[in-house]
Amino acid sequence: MTENFCYVGERFADIQILRYRLNGFEDLTLRQKLYVYYLSEATLWGRDITFDQMCIYNLQIRNLLEIVYLYLKENGQVDNQDYIALQTYLKRVWFSNGIHHHYGGEKFEPGFSKEFFLNIISQIDNYFPKYTKWDSVKNHLDDVLEVLFEARLFPKKTNKEDGVDLVKTSACNFYNNVSQVEVERYYANKKKGNEEHPLSWGLNSRLVKIDNRLEEQVWKINGMYGAALEKIVYWLGKAREVAENNQQRNYISLLIDYYRSGDLRDFDKYCIKWVGCHEGDVDFINGFIEVYDDPLGLKATWEGLVEYKDHVASRRCQIISDNAQWFEDHSPVDPRFRKQKVKGVTASAICAAMLGGEEYPSTAIGINLPNADWIRAEYGSKSITISNITDAYKRAAHGNGFKEEFVYDQTTLELIEKYGDVCDDLHTDLHECLGHGSGQLLPGTDPDGLKSYGNTIEEARADLFGLYYMADPILLELGILPDSEAYKAQYYSYLMNGLLTQMTRIREGNVIEEAHMRNRALIARWVYDHAKGSIELVVNEGKTYLKINDYTGLRDLFGQLLAEIQRIKSEGDYEAARKLVEDYAVTLDPVLHKEILQRYEKLNLAPYKGFLNPKLEPVYSTTGEIIDIKVDYSETYEEQMLRYSKDYSAL
Repeated sequence: MTENFCYVGERFADIQILRYRLNGFEDLTLRQKLYVYYLSEATLWGRDITFDQMCIYNLQIRNLLEIVYLYLKENGQVDNQDYIALQTYLKRVWFSNGIHHHYGGEKFEPGFSKEFFLNIISQIDNYFPKYTKWDSVKNHLDDVLEVLFEARLFPKKTNKEDGVDLVKTSACNFYNNVSQVEVERYYANKKKGNEEHPLSWGLNSRLVKIDNRLEEQVWKINGMYGAALEKIVYWLGKAREVAENNQQRNYISLLIDYYRSGDLRDFDKYCIKWVGCHEGDVDFINGFIEVYDDPLGLKATWEGLVEYKDHVASRRCQIISDNAQWFEDHSPVDPRFRKQKVKGVTASAICAAMLGGEEYPSTAIGINLPNADWIRAEYGSKSITISNITDAYKRAAHGNGFKEEFVYDQTTLELIEKYGDVCDDLHTDLHECLGHGSGQLLPGTDPDGLKSYGNTIEEARADLFGLYYMADPILLELGILPDSEAYKAQYYSYLMNGLLTQMTRIREGNVIEEAHMRNRALIARWVYDHAKGSIELVVNEGKTYLKINDYTGLRDLFGQLLAEIQRIKSEGDYEAARKLVEDYAVTLDPVLHKEILQRYEKLNLAPYKGFLNPKLEPVYSTTGEIIDIKVDYSETYEEQMLRYSKDYSAL
């Protein structure tokens, strides 16, 4: 039963581990369960790809840390501070798919001494061959140790600092021996003559310079990451055999073709068939999708998600998508930048069944794909909100004291308690279902023209679309907002987060790095700067709070900023994007930041959350046939991570 399910797992560093429940999984048919299981196996085999993409030394460091950690446990050397620090460091590496923070991007400090570590390594050498990865690690040991303990090496996963070479100063493993100028020139030449249906150049490759010549190392079978992709393709093939319909079998075949060829034209064929399939309850995402980890917004990190429909929660999404044209026609943006005919917008609420790659352990709560603007324009998009993930967040946060500490007064707190959850879900739906799919580029506009600012601008565009319509009477008419006052809960929570509380996720002295956090800061600070008394920051007994004096005026401000953000995207106005982000979305007030951190620390909460996957286990008959798929929630964080490293390592 849901009420007896334990959502909260262990905590370490700034991380709280949660569990999500597979609501309704038992009601799926055996064929659907098998489909989910095979797709889940394909998802788990991508883990090593994501680790390697985040930094070229990540896999070697993970392997070394795991060997040292297991050796210490097996030999009882666990009663010291260095062991505890090593354990925490390894858990952070597991969580972030590497040695850099999953959100801030800064490199972790080991916390244990180099002398302690070297002493254990000298002991392990005599233990070989007990640890199967030890021989491989030994071959790179000097380099791995230097990267591990030298803070100056690879200090930032994805650098977004204005005015520097973003490629050379980023640790992500998308480029080697090339400069930002060389990368931009290389792909600008690729794009010439292919403006109408542009390929997502660079999406699935590493760009390197060898003997003064640039070449792409394509991520494909018989190419870079081929061993892992072979495993993924094997399980995709198994999934194809039990798919719910021919459309699903068709797009799985196209995805397999793409993994084999590495040809981005094959990827577009897959995306078109995938976005056009609306039948069946089970779906998945598997591939090189989002470009947030590349400072230039070109290279995609591998991710996986297996899902099945939440039919009850999907009603709200369906109403929104059915009315997509109305929302587009009434958008406050210039008519030149609106879609004249919205095509193929579909939306549903889903239950996640397995998370992988960039979506694990930290995951999105909503997704809108495909990302190619021309495919969206001609064929539409699919949007999902992940109902069992948002449910887990809500249940884990209940009664933790956060809102009571940061909300201005009791009246506002009661408003948020009453409407906050439903408004959060609705804003996510509007963001994913309509925001990302709205608007259009002007002919000839380069979809990558905003460069390192593109991700922030796109997320701001989708958020603003949702915020603008949260206060529209149409939501009451459609029956998806319970009260005309409910939108105020979302306006207050969103602005409080952008102006104040998201600072709890940033270390003192740092700037805002992550695209979604920059987006929220940009919107909140721009609105604050233009509010003319609608909102203010007030100090009461030494604590800073947001106070909203005029909710109705805020909608106009959201509309004004949405119009400008859409213009920037539609015209590819790089300079305007740069100015907006740099002016509003990067730096923090150090005094206010310190105050927020001190207040948050007293709550004893972890600012970041991530999830354990359920363990899916086949149940066999006496004749060896699979007769059911069992869902096991008992695995600990350490058990799951070590099992994944043992059972799903191909690189």
